[in-house]
Amino acid sequence: MKCRYKEQVKMAHRETHTLKQKLGQMLTILLPILVTQISLTLIGFFDTVMSGRAGHLDLAGVAVGANLWAPVFTGLNGILSGITPILAQLHGAGKREEMPFQVVQGIYLAAVLTALVAVSGWLALDPVLRIMGLDPAVDRIVRDFLGAIAWGMPPLFLSAVLRNFIDALGYTRVTMCVTVCAIPVCILFNYLLIFGNYGFPRLGGAGAGYASAITYWCLALITVSIICRKAPFKEYHLLKNGFGISGRTLRELLQVGLPIGFAIFCEVSIFSVVALLMADFGTAVIGAHQAAINFAGLVYMVPLSISMALTILVGFEAGAKRYADARQYSYLGIGIAVVIALAGAVALAFFKDPVAGLYTRDPEVFQLIKNFLTYAVFSQLSDAVAAPIQGALRGYKDVRVTLFLAILSYWIIGMPAGYILAKYFSYGPYGYWIGLIAGLAVGAVVLFLRLRWLQHKNMAMLS
Repeated sequence: MKCRYKEQVKMAHRETHTLKQKLGQMLTILLPILVTQISLTLIGFFDTVMSGRAGHLDLAGVAVGANLWAPVFTGLNGILSGITPILAQLHGAGKREEMPFQVVQGIYLAAVLTALVAVSGWLALDPVLRIMGLDPAVDRIVRDFLGAIAWGMPPLFLSAVLRNFIDALGYTRVTMCVTVCAIPVCILFNYLLIFGNYGFPRLGGAGAGYASAITYWCLALITVSIICRKAPFKEYHLLKNGFGISGRTLRELLQVGLPIGFAIFCEVSIFSVVALLMADFGTAVIGAHQAAINFAGLVYMVPLSISMALTILVGFEAGAKRYADARQYSYLGIGIAVVIALAGAVALAFFKDPVAGLYTRDPEVFQLIKNFLTYAVFSQLSDAVAAPIQGALRGYKDVRVTLFLAILSYWIIGMPAGYILAKYFSYGPYGYWIGLIAGLAVGAVVLFLRLRWLQHKNMAMLS
């Protein structure tokens, strides 16, 4: 790795006393998380962009496949991320000796979830694709893409647990370096397998799936090597401890992780369902919508990273019962997210043409992408408020309310409103975006009220 390892492990949690110190601590935790999340998202970004260069059928096939894979990927990552606030609170409370056992149970949980998803996907894929009634060529690309990426599930979710452990300790720069190393691997194998360069088979959209799977294996191998060989992680002896499966600990992990995972699943799955509904408007709309979602997802990494940083920081402070500091971190994170979102909205308004041009050379698809990006701006503004609040609540291990609000925002308000606007008014495919933006705005307001209530409750406990 180009990052010098010894410099990365110097930075971890510490108690702060001033707003300036808190800002420095947050940026120390946040910036590597942001680079990590962008790097992970770039795997899907390059899959989509490079598949689009192979042809519009490959773009549509990868678009549908990615929208079927995304809820699974993010939902399971969400469940496994339930270990982060648990570890952060143990770290804040000084209970270092309890952490290895929790991590090993997280690895067991990852193995079980991977097996369940593999079996469920094998059983469900045929019925889902029959219902969609895709073009036969697109249908084949979807199946090949998902079959290829499935080979990367075991290492992907193993590395997710280990990454959560490293991040919970505050060493987010380490996971950043690991993930950045994976991007050249993704680009290289996309180049070789999508287009059939240097004697490799030309697999089109399916090649993007194999490239992602290879990248996930590289991520896992590097992460395991660091955990086993580098200080301070090797001192925990994570993979040498012969811990058996603990039903009680798995239940605790699921009690925190399941609401997080299902809340994320509700969010990501609705975008996937909307993408599938876009099939009613033609292949060009499917590809354009996927391109806009792909770019919006890249921008969303900013509030998502702030959310993840707040989970670590608030969890650390809550574990130490420093609730005033936890509250200050919460509002600091929300403020940073809103400022960045406003700046990003202005920038996108001026650079829609270059962004759309990244995804296609087709004039019709190009114009559709530009139209979708206009709506993406408004969704990002709502996310800038909602995502950091969710992260702060997860730091307190207050996860059930965020699940309820995700269902309310996306499935009770957003989806019905979008369907009505798309089907019974003249908004067409853009109606779905308007409905989702409305749901996000309502959810952001209610999440803020919940955070305020919880903060007052915790402060009252100390008085």
